[in-house]
Amino acid sequence: MSNKMIAVMKTKPEVGAELREIPIPEPGPKDLLVKVRATSICGTDVHIYKWEGVFTKRIKPPMVFGHEFCGDVVKVGRDVTGFKEGDYVSAESHIPCTVCPVCRNNQMHICHNLKILGVDTVGCFSNFCLVPEICAWKNDPSLPTELACIQEPVGNAVYTVLAEPITGKSVVVIGDGPAGCNMVGVARASGAGRIWQVGKYPFRLNIGKQMGADVSINIKEPGTEVVKRIVAETAGIGVDVVLDTVGNQEAVNWALGCVRKGGRISAFGIPSAPITIDYASGIVFKGARLLGINGRLMYDTWFQMAGLLASKKFDPTPIITHRIKLSEFEKGFAAMTSDNRTAGKVVMYPD
Repeated sequence: MSNKMIAVMKTKPEVGAELREIPIPEPGPKDLLVKVRATSICGTDVHIYKWEGVFTKRIKPPMVFGHEFCGDVVKVGRDVTGFKEGDYVSAESHIPCTVCPVCRNNQMHICHNLKILGVDTVGCFSNFCLVPEICAWKNDPSLPTELACIQEPVGNAVYTVLAEPITGKSVVVIGDGPAGCNMVGVARASGAGRIWQVGKYPFRLNIGKQMGADVSINIKEPGTEVVKRIVAETAGIGVDVVLDTVGNQEAVNWALGCVRKGGRISAFGIPSAPITIDYASGIVFKGARLLGINGRLMYDTWFQMAGLLASKKFDPTPIITHRIKLSEFEKGFAAMTSDNRTAGKVVMYPD
């Protein structure tokens, strides 16, 4: 095996990325070296590519980025005990320290010293990548490559939806990106009642319908009033559950306005600026529960996700709209940032 590999790197603190040839890394004592079968582009990667948002303070060019992938273990560190050469794996992108009080309270996904693969450490947009053993997930050999490589973002949806029981509940999903469409699919597969999806891109809202949305609300259509419509369609009560993937001021206002008294809001979207809320009327007097969602539970979410995929009741395939070579990464980022968002998930295969 050659000691060189091709990698997509953030080389400068500015817009763009470059394809470089770099050495294949050597695994540390508790690392796996994985030959990447496929990787996919996340919204976080788009922000890194465009050099915007909170992650610009953490990325230190030059470095390989990307954190969604699957592949085959080709080498293990000397202290690895749970994996071996030939294992088919994906990875949890949250890297916990395992010893802080948060980790020891079974909350490794929000570790006090949390690092993120492809943000704080070298990522996976390459032929090979390193994965700490604590983050590796062994896949069923029959799981298709394109599904195995998007489990990290699918896990976000699984955790957001199933943070509390969803069966029979009325649900609003705010957002029509891959995260929102996955949440629609997970909610439908998990026995939710009526599902509304709120978005602004017809292409993506159509994917949401394929995933199981009963009602699509396009906020760009004249006269659309999200809260007024949903409250009217629930006999003036509001919905049991709101899943927010957007996180801006307008979306948060919708979430607080749509949720019924005693209902639940799962907050997954990340605001780009501080927002304000009507804390008394929106949360306190409603007795509503506002749950912050960060990543996936390690590893409850992964077991739930494996079960959903194995059941065939949840199939995220419609969300995968582009399949390209890693060397064509520019096409992938262009699709993800197009004005009309005619892209869902972009999967890239190393050349």
